[in-house]
Amino acid sequence: MSAAGAAPGSGASMYVRSGLGHVSALTRRNLLQIKADPDSLFDILLMPVIYTVLFVYVFGGAVAGSQEEYVQYVMPGLMSMIAVNIAMTAGIGINSDFKTGVMDRFRTLPIHRVSVLTAKVVVECGRMAAATVVLLGVAFLLGMRVPGGVPGLLAAVGLTGLFGMALLWVSVLLGLALKSPQAVQGLGMIAVLPLQFGSSIFAPTSTMPGWLRAFTDLNPLSNLADACRLLINTGSVPAGTVLTTVGWSVGIMLLAVPTAVSLFGRSDR
Repeated sequence: MSAAGAAPGSGASMYVRSGLGHVSALTRRNLLQIKADPDSLFDILLMPVIYTVLFVYVFGGAVAGSQEEYVQYVMPGLMSMIAVNIAMTAGIGINSDFKTGVMDRFRTLPIHRVSVLTAKVVVECGRMAAATVVLLGVAFLLGMRVPGGVPGLLAAVGLTGLFGMALLWVSVLLGLALKSPQAVQGLGMIAVLPLQFGSSIFAPTSTMPGWLRAFTDLNPLSNLADACRLLINTGSVPAGTVLTTVGWSVGIMLLAVPTAVSLFGRSDR
């Protein structure tokens, strides 16, 4: 194509269109993988049910006095917990693809490098959304109410999805940097457990020792759980915790995305 015949900005437009096409094709490839292996959906279908029933009936009476009250407290936190757990599986999938040689094949193709990783994140975001639907379905069966209305619930789901997407990129980064799926799973669990249990997800932090309260105040999962709790249970918009969660999400992605793309392009991986 001659430069004279090209409209201004057409090069950038073609670059974006080709990138979207690559993401779409690779997303379809990932979905076909799930179709061929439906057992891979067990975690998103069963994990929300098991977590909800166990936490509500084991801790409900002791923490809140009744299961009905505790389900209102814990469900917003469980949304963030489910998102974190599913995010950690993305890195395992990426690492496994390197073991089979699929990633080496992708790197020889004339496609945008970021499209391979973006397609994986898109599919995992879909899995995360499906798990959230299952989680909320179980919660409603156990008596969960939404005093904040549908807008508050959707805002909480959206905020959780944004933070979950940021963690997906961290998981992708681990999958690219570590040598085996077992290492990705092990390091992911070590990083996630203190964040989940050292937070306000399961119980108020007022009875915790001072050093632990200081940690929970900085813990982004506490901010996310507190924000979702207020959105769902009151409908009010807690600007401080919402902005903090958005800030964490954007900051994590600004660091993780370019680092992951750089690692993906390394020839010695």
